[in-house]
Amino acid sequence: MISYARNIKSILLGQVITGSTEPVRYEKSKERVSKLEEIEEISGKLHKQKEENKLMSSVLENDKEAIEEGKLLSESINQNLSSFVPDMMFKNLVNDYKLAKKLYGEFMIRKLSGYDPSFVEKNIRIPEFREELKKRINENVKSLKEKELVNKEGEITNKGLTLSSLVMYTEELDRLRLKGLGEKKDKKKDIYGDKEDYASFKKTRYRDIAVKQSIKTAIRRGHNELQKEDLRIFERARKRGISIIYTLDSSGSMKGEKIRMGKQAGIALAYRAISEKNKVGLIVFNDEVKSFVEPSLDFQRIIYSLANIRSRAETDFAKTIEKAIELFGSTNETKHLVFLTDVLPTKGESPEKQTLRAVSIARDAGITISLIGINLDDTGLNLARRIIEVSQGRLYKVKNIEMLDQIILEDYYSL
Repeated sequence: MISYARNIKSILLGQVITGSTEPVRYEKSKERVSKLEEIEEISGKLHKQKEENKLMSSVLENDKEAIEEGKLLSESINQNLSSFVPDMMFKNLVNDYKLAKKLYGEFMIRKLSGYDPSFVEKNIRIPEFREELKKRINENVKSLKEKELVNKEGEITNKGLTLSSLVMYTEELDRLRLKGLGEKKDKKKDIYGDKEDYASFKKTRYRDIAVKQSIKTAIRRGHNELQKEDLRIFERARKRGISIIYTLDSSGSMKGEKIRMGKQAGIALAYRAISEKNKVGLIVFNDEVKSFVEPSLDFQRIIYSLANIRSRAETDFAKTIEKAIELFGSTNETKHLVFLTDVLPTKGESPEKQTLRAVSIARDAGITISLIGINLDDTGLNLARRIIEVSQGRLYKVKNIEMLDQIILEDYYSL
């Protein structure tokens, strides 16, 4: 992972951290300095950026401890854990290990205890082991607090969330590299647009003259020589940008591995689209729109928002689509909305009817909708097909969630 990550270090520290997509340039001043004066450091955005750069350097330099801490924080969010409370965690493990395993997941148990989960389960009734287990959990949580990754109450801080998002980012880039999904495989595009049709000659580039069509026109008119009025030119389709909103279901059923892979897929989409100068937005939904990011080139904001997603409640598709219509606005771009969910709408008096009505309104606004369904039941699949039929998008049925990033990139490349 590190060999690949280092290749993008300049991009991350120069462009992504600042939210800019333009290269960082430095120019020498022509003015002469006549006097040197002392300056004072003040707190604010620069200090925050310096902290982010330190975290990024730790991740890129393969600081295993920092990477493991970032993964631990990410997993706690994916498992919908509100805070790290050592005494409560220890109590849950002792009182009902199987329930605690569902609550925290094996990864968190392993990282906080320092033992394999199966070993913990086998020895949890031994008094001496319990003492050691409690000690380790307290020490690990204390370390997170000392590094200001969680606060005194055990809640994840902004610093902790940033580390979590950076670890997620570098992991997903490595996955893309290994899968060979980093570049869109497509025919070479002309920088002036695609050749669509022919038109009468007007002042233009020589490369736009349609030679064969011009000759055919001259022959058809009985001209022995090619004349100006015989010249035909290519009319090129004006290239439009793409504005895409990734909508991630954060309902309770998405807890754990599903939401983790959903976040990774979102990072893959944002990385690829933004690197091609296309805008990406984000909507997190369940019973209502919990948070959103309007379509932009702000990659850092996307991954930070993805890192902070927690699963809870039911789903309301109609409200999500209505919010997407608002975020897209009336821009003359290719507008595409992609849903990732494991359940179709359950919120509202008649959720299916409300959803289809919202889909129809979105289509009238020039928005296409694709749906990526994780193990949808028969009822869900039937509704999904109706959504796609109205929206003129695509339906992807997912059985292996490890393929989510590949599927979402396939959908993006089809635009």
